[in-house]
Amino acid sequence: MTEVASPITTANGAVGEAKKEEIEKPLPALTPGEFRVYNRMAEHMELYHNNFRHTWTTLHTACTSRQRPARMSLPQFVSLGLTFAHHLTFHHTIEEEHIFPVLATRMPAFREELELLSQHRQIHEGLETFEAYLEACRAGERELRWEELRGLMDGFGGVLWAHLDEEVRELAAEKMRRYWSLQEMKGLPM
Repeated sequence: MTEVASPITTANGAVGEAKKEEIEKPLPALTPGEFRVYNRMAEHMELYHNNFRHTWTTLHTACTSRQRPARMSLPQFVSLGLTFAHHLTFHHTIEEEHIFPVLATRMPAFREELELLSQHRQIHEGLETFEAYLEACRAGERELRWEELRGLMDGFGGVLWAHLDEEVRELAAEKMRRYWSLQEMKGLPM
């Protein structure tokens, strides 16, 4: 087995190198208070992600059933889709500029060349097409066609849903405690 060095904070707060084997060792149980500190980012992220899941489901269900949600006009539906696209883009921009760079200093999953940022790029390729389609519908240049919109959503939906789950798993207490001290957790963005 190849040993990979990763930064880790020692008891006195200094950053040192730890072998991958050491990072994967079982750690002692967390107290409820420690768990809350270590799991804070995952819980916060899950709130945002649940909102994206809810909006996605509303949009996709309309496409599948070929009808808008009750009491929602077509302009409101199109606006919901555009708001979803804008909020997801804003969310990923904040992550990429302010959160991931800090986490990437110790956590491999948040490094640019790895999965989470690659998923952002894949999501946004489809999201840009989705957004352009809805903008054309809003401007009256196109008629909204449920099958077409569903096809656009299905084009990036799989990677989006996998990403929403994976990102929260990477921020969970059991992962975070392997790379950050309790004190450092309190200073992390978000």
